[in-house]
Amino acid sequence: MKELSDVAVCRITTAVLKGERRQAEVTVTFLGPTRMQALNRTHLGHDRTTDVIAFALPTPDGRLVGDIYVCRAVAATQAKALGVPLRQELVRLVVHGTLHVLGYDHPAGEGRTRSAMWQRQERYVRRLA
Repeated sequence: MKELSDVAVCRITTAVLKGERRQAEVTVTFLGPTRMQALNRTHLGHDRTTDVIAFALPTPDGRLVGDIYVCRAVAATQAKALGVPLRQELVRLVVHGTLHVLGYDHPAGEGRTRSAMWQRQERYVRRLA
């Protein structure tokens, strides 16, 4: 079962870009845990699965291009732990990745959910989930 259609993913990224008054070309790819772990290990040096990874690349002509990778299996585990629908958690991760592409960041650990980025993310999730 696909909790987020391609149209929904496009709607989410477009809403965040519009809300932030920014332009970017963003792709979203859903990976299984093995491929997500390999991506995390190769590019970030962490040999474990993760929920979302985002890469941003400014181009020479000033455009911003971003790639977002989401692991549905990790999202499902997190959704269950948080007591939220899987669709909501997937929306959260697409929003989160889009904000990272735009240059937003958050601290690791406990401060993550209190950060300005997290608060911004949750406003989008409430509106889009």
